[in-house]
Amino acid sequence: MQPLILAALLGLQQAPPPAPTPVPAPATTQAVPAQPLSFYSESFPYIWNRTIPMSIDLDGLKVTSIFFNTRKVEPGFFNLFQGAEFGTRAQLEVTNTSRYAKVPGFAVAVLDKDGKLLGVASGGTKLGTVKPGDTETFDLNFTQVKERLPKGDRFLLSIELRD
Repeated sequence: MQPLILAALLGLQQAPPPAPTPVPAPATTQAVPAQPLSFYSESFPYIWNRTIPMSIDLDGLKVTSIFFNTRKVEPGFFNLFQGAEFGTRAQLEVTNTSRYAKVPGFAVAVLDKDGKLLGVASGGTKLGTVKPGDTETFDLNFTQVKERLPKGDRFLLSIELRD
């Protein structure tokens, strides 16, 4: 009996492994295309700590100005915090002149005169929309890489817009 069992075990070891059972490919469904975003991007001359007028109109969302600075507590406003800094920002003012609410997203990159990147900020609506006829201000925050921003020469502005 032992020789039969030994022969059977040896026969199993030498037998090739069974072929894998093919898994049927998942049924292909055609993806629903996402609603395209309106998009705008351009380069502009950079000025630190002064309002830069703009005249961008992206599908009824008008960007009227941008301002780069460091937020500081002004003298006479809570003397305990006088002169304290609260971040570096690009502040955009926008007006929705369309008939529909808008959901904008913004990105700003500041470059020096040699085209080297000095800092990047982004932001937009987190909850809600910019309603028709409303004017809103967006603070885009520069974090970590921001110390050379006052030495900028140009900035890139990108806007993505959803209805």
